[in-house]
Amino acid sequence: MRVSFADFDPAAFSFHGDPVLVLDNFWSGDERRLFREAMGRSSWRALEDMPQVHAAFPDCGNWRKAAIAMPEVQRLLARLAFPCIERYMESFDGITGRSLSFSYYSYGAGDCLLTHDDLADGPRGGAGALTTVERRLALVSYFHEEWETDWGGELMIYSSHWPGGSDRIKLTLSHCVAPEPGSLVLFTVPQYHRVCRVDPLVGEHKRLSIAGWFLTEHAGTGRYEAAQATARR
Repeated sequence: MRVSFADFDPAAFSFHGDPVLVLDNFWSGDERRLFREAMGRSSWRALEDMPQVHAAFPDCGNWRKAAIAMPEVQRLLARLAFPCIERYMESFDGITGRSLSFSYYSYGAGDCLLTHDDLADGPRGGAGALTTVERRLALVSYFHEEWETDWGGELMIYSSHWPGGSDRIKLTLSHCVAPEPGSLVLFTVPQYHRVCRVDPLVGEHKRLSIAGWFLTEHAGTGRYEAAQATARR
């Protein structure tokens, strides 16, 4: 579903019925400015300074990432108090805890993100106290002041299936979401997606976003044990 935030009914919407939600005009200009000011106070790391991430996403430019301070986390969560999010997050079996993981991102000319599906975050804790963490809902929201069509940086989301007799998954583009200032995207995990390369026409402008996940925690001893938990429709 794609709809203006002013026309959105968070009580009626269901991620079980529609796994991708795009809300236009979610943030006002003043709210975006406050987040950009907070980004300016943040400490940023470049992709080349994150060896594991860089290895997983080679040839993706050198986009930057920063932690979000607590006041901005609280501001974000206050705006995301949607019944549809709560219902979806509570629909999985065996939940022992809930967590969040959001960061700032800055993409400039030449930056992109390769196709991936955001699957399980994996185990936490030592022997005898293992918790498996699963990404359930992905979030992307945009805070730059302007963005032109020719600048690229679109979020591409794909549906997937295994063709008969094939050993390779087939991806079909289901959503092409331009990084419109103030928009918010939420989609269920796993879904294959990527960020298109930002064109040199962008000049010094940056694609500024918050991205991350709502997660559930589960007791278990296997890395993907919690992935067996099925959502109750």
